Amino acid sequence: AGVPDLPFDAVIDASNAAGLPAKAVELVEPAGRVVYVGLAGSPSLVDTRALALKDVTAVGILSASPGLDATIAAYATGAVDPRPLVAATVGLDHVGAVLAGVRPAGAGSGPKIHVDPRPRQVGRVGT
Repeated sequence: AGVPDLPFDAVIDASNAAGLPAKAVELVEPAGRVVYVGLAGSPSLVDTRALALKDVTAVGILSASPGLDATIAAYATGAVDPRPLVAATVGLDHVGAVLAGVRPAGAGSGPKIHVDPRPRQVGRVGT
């Protein structure tokens, strides 16, 4: 599995992986925007030539949670339907495979795989 072959007008890197800031610049479309929220434990390298030649705007935000208020409100009020973003929901027993890049059987086209940490009730009768 990997990143869908789609154009990205904007990329938000909220990870702590040192290699993903450069990947975000690679993935964003020309004249796009990259927002860096996550911080890696080691320095992240970004090729400024790629930023300039693609005319990409890159912004870093420290303590980004307050900046998400409008997004959270849009989801909470139902103005945005998040369901198309979720390809599948898996239990803890399938997390290893998902992290290894295996897409769950029957997964939709969305980019997110949610994890339901609740124990599965196997073999319950009458419920």
